[in-house]
Amino acid sequence: MSARDRVCIFIDGGYVRAMLHQHYGDRPIDFLRFSDELCQGCERFKTYYYICPPYQSPNPTPDERKRKSDMDRFLEKLKLHPRFENRLGRLQKTNDPTHPYVQKGVDVLLAIDLTQISASHTIDRAIIVSSDSDFAPAIQRAKENMVLVTLASFTQHKSRVLYSVCDDRIEITKDMIDRIALNHP
Repeated sequence: MSARDRVCIFIDGGYVRAMLHQHYGDRPIDFLRFSDELCQGCERFKTYYYICPPYQSPNPTPDERKRKSDMDRFLEKLKLHPRFENRLGRLQKTNDPTHPYVQKGVDVLLAIDLTQISASHTIDRAIIVSSDSDFAPAIQRAKENMVLVTLASFTQHKSRVLYSVCDDRIEITKDMIDRIALNHP
């Protein structure tokens, strides 16, 4: 990456949260430091963070209220970082006991942002933090708009489809997590 490149980062929050939960004991990370590390010295135009707020029933339980309050605090902290934007989908309750909720809108928001921003020619590079192969068509469109696309994925879980469609790759390793952890000195 050239230091003159303008970069936009697109973070699939559900993916990052799942990977941190499964492999790093829910270790909290500094998303500004994470964004800077991903940019590798380039100018960060903007970071977009995509997530669904926790489900709230019509009469929320104390646990639902707490999860919502925790998410609200987290999203407010992200908004305080320069050039950060939160994009919120919604959770829909299902009748499937193995998957009681499904995300709605998050993937579409990311795909729209990636294609619109790449078409505007305001960035040179896009960094996608995800493992969702549904983003492949949007990545292809960004590349057609002459934007170089980098996949940033956790060592433990990568999408072969995204790995093959992106121009470059960054591995999110334990060493990186150690450097961007909130309790990092």
